[in-house]
Amino acid sequence: MDWQTLGRMLAGIGVLLLIVGLIMMGLGRFFHFGSLPGDIVFKKGNFTFYFPIVTCLVLSIILSLLFRLFLRR
Repeated sequence: MDWQTLGRMLAGIGVLLLIVGLIMMGLGRFFHFGSLPGDIVFKKGNFTFYFPIVTCLVLSIILSLLFRLFLRR
Protein backbone atom coordinates (compact mmCIF):
# COMPACT_ATOMS: atom_id res chain seq x y z
CA MET A 1 0.00 0.00 0.00
CA ASP A 2 1.47 3.31 -1.00
CA TRP A 3 1.07 6.70 0.70
CA GLN A 4 -1.49 7.98 -1.76
CA THR A 5 -3.84 5.06 -1.13
CA LEU A 6 -3.42 5.42 2.63
CA GLY A 7 -4.18 9.15 2.38
CA ARG A 8 -7.34 8.49 0.40
CA MET A 9 -8.49 5.91 2.93
CA LEU A 10 -7.92 8.29 5.84
CA ALA A 11 -9.74 11.10 4.04
CA GLY A 12 -12.65 8.76 3.31
CA ILE A 13 -12.83 7.66 6.94
CA GLY A 14 -12.75 11.32 8.00
CA VAL A 15 -15.64 12.21 5.70
CA LEU A 16 -17.60 9.19 6.94
CA LEU A 17 -17.04 10.22 10.57
CA LEU A 18 -18.15 13.76 9.76
CA ILE A 19 -21.36 12.52 8.16
CA VAL A 20 -22.11 10.18 11.08
CA GLY A 21 -21.43 13.00 13.54
CA LEU A 22 -23.79 15.38 11.75
CA ILE A 23 -26.50 12.73 11.64
CA MET A 24 -26.09 12.06 15.36
CA MET A 25 -26.27 15.78 16.14
CA GLY A 26 -29.45 16.08 14.11
CA LEU A 27 -31.08 13.03 15.67
CA GLY A 28 -30.10 14.21 19.14
CA ARG A 29 -32.67 16.96 18.91
CA PHE A 30 -35.50 14.47 18.43
CA PHE A 31 -34.35 11.37 20.34
CA HIS A 32 -32.73 11.40 23.77
CA PHE A 33 -30.72 8.30 23.09
CA GLY A 34 -28.41 8.57 26.10
CA SER A 35 -31.09 8.42 28.76
CA LEU A 36 -33.12 5.29 28.11
CA PRO A 37 -34.99 3.54 30.92
CA GLY A 38 -32.63 1.02 32.49
CA ASP A 39 -29.52 3.17 32.27
CA ILE A 40 -27.82 3.39 35.65
CA VAL A 41 -27.34 6.87 37.13
CA PHE A 42 -25.96 7.37 40.64
CA LYS A 43 -25.67 10.92 42.01
CA LYS A 44 -24.24 11.84 45.39
CA GLY A 45 -23.07 15.36 46.09
CA ASN A 46 -20.81 16.54 43.29
CA PHE A 47 -20.17 12.96 42.06
CA THR A 48 -22.19 11.38 39.25
CA PHE A 49 -21.76 7.85 37.97
CA TYR A 50 -23.52 7.07 34.69
CA PHE A 51 -23.55 3.64 33.05
CA PRO A 52 -25.70 3.47 29.90
CA ILE A 53 -26.25 -0.30 29.85
CA VAL A 54 -29.55 -0.26 27.90
CA THR A 55 -28.18 2.27 25.43
CA CYS A 56 -25.16 0.01 24.84
CA LEU A 57 -27.42 -3.00 24.27
CA VAL A 58 -29.62 -1.12 21.78
CA LEU A 59 -26.59 0.22 19.89
CA SER A 60 -25.07 -3.27 19.80
CA ILE A 61 -28.22 -4.76 18.32
CA ILE A 62 -28.58 -2.00 15.72
CA LEU A 63 -24.93 -2.17 14.67
CA SER A 64 -25.01 -5.99 14.51
CA LEU A 65 -28.04 -5.87 12.22
CA LEU A 66 -26.48 -3.20 10.01
CA PHE A 67 -23.18 -5.07 9.69
CA ARG A 68 -24.98 -8.31 8.95
CA LEU A 69 -27.08 -6.56 6.30
CA PHE A 70 -24.25 -4.73 4.54
CA LEU A 71 -21.38 -7.19 4.95
CA ARG A 72 -23.04 -10.36 3.68
CA ARG A 73 -20.63 -12.54 1.75
